[in-house]
Amino acid sequence: MRAFSLLVATSCLLAPSVSGAQAKAKKTTSLPLKRVRLYETGIGYFERTGSMGAGAKDKGALPVPAGHLDDALKTLVVLSKDGKAGVDGIEFSSSVSRHMGLALAGLPAEESGKKIDFEHLLKTLKGAQVELRHKKTSFKGRLIGVQDPPASGNETCTETKAASGKTTKVCTSSQQRSAMLLTNKNEIRRFALGEITSLRPTDPAWRTRLGSALDALSQRGAQTSRKLRILGKPGKAVTVGYVAETPVWRSTYRLVLSKTKKDADVIQGWALLHNDTDESWKQVRVELVNGRPDSFLFPLAAPRYARRQLVTPQVELSTVPQLLDTTVDNMWLGDSFGAGGLGLSGVGSGGGGHGEGIGLGSMGTIGHGSGSGSGEWQSGLLAVGNLASLASADGEESGAMFRYKLKRPIDLRAHGSALLPFASEKLRVQRIAFVASPGKTARTGVHFTNTTRQTFPAGPISVFAGGGFAGETALTRTKPSEKRILKFGFDLDVELNQTGHHTRDEPRTLRYHKGTMTEHFVRHHTVTYDLVNRSSRARTVYMPLRYVSNADVSGADKLTYDEEQSQPIAVFASPAAKRDRRTLQVREGLSRRIPVKGKKALERMRKLSKTSSVPAAQRATLRRVVKHRDNVNGLVKAIARTKKHILEAGSDLRRQRANVSALRGRDAGEAIVAKMVASEQRVSELRKRERNLGRQLNSEKQDALKALKALNNNPKKTKKRASR
Repeated sequence: MRAFSLLVATSCLLAPSVSGAQAKAKKTTSLPLKRVRLYETGIGYFERTGSMGAGAKDKGALPVPAGHLDDALKTLVVLSKDGKAGVDGIEFSSSVSRHMGLALAGLPAEESGKKIDFEHLLKTLKGAQVELRHKKTSFKGRLIGVQDPPASGNETCTETKAASGKTTKVCTSSQQRSAMLLTNKNEIRRFALGEITSLRPTDPAWRTRLGSALDALSQRGAQTSRKLRILGKPGKAVTVGYVAETPVWRSTYRLVLSKTKKDADVIQGWALLHNDTDESWKQVRVELVNGRPDSFLFPLAAPRYARRQLVTPQVELSTVPQLLDTTVDNMWLGDSFGAGGLGLSGVGSGGGGHGEGIGLGSMGTIGHGSGSGSGEWQSGLLAVGNLASLASADGEESGAMFRYKLKRPIDLRAHGSALLPFASEKLRVQRIAFVASPGKTARTGVHFTNTTRQTFPAGPISVFAGGGFAGETALTRTKPSEKRILKFGFDLDVELNQTGHHTRDEPRTLRYHKGTMTEHFVRHHTVTYDLVNRSSRARTVYMPLRYVSNADVSGADKLTYDEEQSQPIAVFASPAAKRDRRTLQVREGLSRRIPVKGKKALERMRKLSKTSSVPAAQRATLRRVVKHRDNVNGLVKAIARTKKHILEAGSDLRRQRANVSALRGRDAGEAIVAKMVASEQRVSELRKRERNLGRQLNSEKQDALKALKALNNNPKKTKKRASR
């Protein structure tokens, strides 16, 4: 609201000057716009070609919105065929920040929270030459300032009587602020603010300062056109290019499916672009770039000021003379003495902006490598198959960006938009019924390969078939040779249900690392499906396979690959009006980790040691490990029994010693002494046995560990393709 108040008030103050500027602007001639290149990142490259001519003030100028001035100065490039453009420089009106605009106009900072009104504006003109209009009379002079009303003033009271007979007294005061003017006739005159109809600064410097403040604080100041004037020899041809913010151009597609197999399917690409400038495009060549070059915001146009250290004299001196309004006698008699200083200090900040980066990350695929069960993942040791090899090879492009040139120059009015065709290519499309998973409703779709040389940007796509609308979906960025599966409707005539699923795991090889044994195995799946096609036309049914890429599949009519989802797809040919039973045989190369401690691990190793699919050398190793582990378990139990015996023997010894102590020097008897000696010997033997068992336990553990490490010495080439 403060900026709006300043905008309205200052517009009134500067009305004659602005009108004159607008009249001159109509006579200017800008350098003609010839080419525009639009990017997906919301920037545009504008190229202007013409001659720098004499006459009009802005002949050969570049009209740039104030908000785009920093971008233009950062990226402006001068081009010419002969390399001799003859440009001496670029001149433009300086920009100021909002803080600087307020400071120039003498207005309070935005952080102060003070409302900017007519009175504030008058205060900023203190000391300026002005022309003040009071009622119907004009006065010229210097504005002294705005004066507060006196402490007391005349009051006018009126009494009103209500229907109930109650009398109400209302009083209004004549107190109001006034402006004081030193006229050109050296008169000091006072005018009530409410009676001033207009006030115009006559000093051009004051008008310029207020105009700069208006540009900085106007809510639409960033859209005001700034002229970049080319300095150079008149009549010299020149081409100038620069980057500015533009609306993001977007693509939309139409896929027209042919009625017969002989005819080709056609994809049409349309580009939606906008001219959000105040300048109409006339016969401008437009290029659309499918790519994301880096571009950033950088404050450049507004002047910047460096801070300097304030160094003051050692002796503090006043900026006001001591005898300005008193005498030495008065000072000596005790009148108050004021030694003050009037200084100006301020901190200025530039008028830059704050920018944020979208990665528009490039689109890619996400590979999945999870197995069918919990805690299982794709084996990197067994080579069963490679379903990912079904994906097509990457297409080739020149550079990181793809550019479309519209065939003819376009005319587009200021703040206008247009939908323009940029591609029309023939494709061979496979129509499909897509079943996301057994039991799900089938979806109508197409599977196509981009056989063109063009990269198709992301955008919505409408599908037309059979002479009408068939559905719509979205197309992701598609490079040459890439495949896409598009789903745009429901196919209620196709059903695919799973009727059986049997799995069997076949261990193949083992590895050990840091207390964990990894079992690599092949999981065999036998899956049966019931496929129904109630339509009078044959269907090609696509069903994604939820298996790791290290797998092979048989039983489908064909296998293909969804590049966007990074998953293989089984393809079934379903004849018209037929129910069919299909069976898939799948083998997955998986692995699972087994901590070697615990009963479950021992039982698993015992079972694997008897499994024929595990190499003989590893089975023998597992038998040794199991033997050592059994020995370890036996030793642990023996140590536990020995400790128990030590506790019992120690208890007997303490009881016997207590009995001897109770005799208090009397003869204990040979029998009691013999028992004590025997107990002491037994405790000693048991402790020795415990130490021996402990050494045997450590040895067995070390032997078991060495045996487990021997699992990594498998002489077979585990990368060899697993046989059926």
